[in-house]
Amino acid sequence: MDDQGFTCRGCGRHHDGLPFSYGAQAPAHWSDHLLDDERSILDEETCVIQAEHYFVRARLIIPVLDADQDFEWGVWVSLSRANFGRALDLWTTPGREREPAYFGWLCTQLPVYPVETLSLKTHVHTGPVGTRPHVVLSPTDPHPLAVEQRDGITTDRVRQIAETLLHP
Repeated sequence: MDDQGFTCRGCGRHHDGLPFSYGAQAPAHWSDHLLDDERSILDEETCVIQAEHYFVRARLIIPVLDADQDFEWGVWVSLSRANFGRALDLWTTPGREREPAYFGWLCTQLPVYPVETLSLKTHVHTGPVGTRPHVVLSPTDPHPLAVEQRDGITTDRVRQIAETLLHP
């Protein structure tokens, strides 16, 4: 691997660049049949399913120990109706980053982990206006994703993720 890319162990080809972020377009619970449901909405940052389930898009950041940038999963997290409403009320309010973290459940399946990632406990931290919230997994969870977020990963792991996602 170098700054220009990496040679993939999956296909043997050289790929330009090493992606340090991946994102899900919708929560795992979303289905295209909900597009016609007037109680459901999916936009860039929020999702409501049948006026009962509430989600925000967030960033799950993992330190990369041997690089000058972090790795980032773009994920969806469910919030209670009250916390979702509070987050929306403050969406454009300066100083919203001082808001206490909201409890939520991870609602994105990340296929590079041997154990399902759905329903991991999270704390959703609101950032300054114009930035996506970031997610911190429960520190007591021994899930490999929680361990990576706590301890960090190497660029070799970033390459391994890229190889897995490029060749599912």
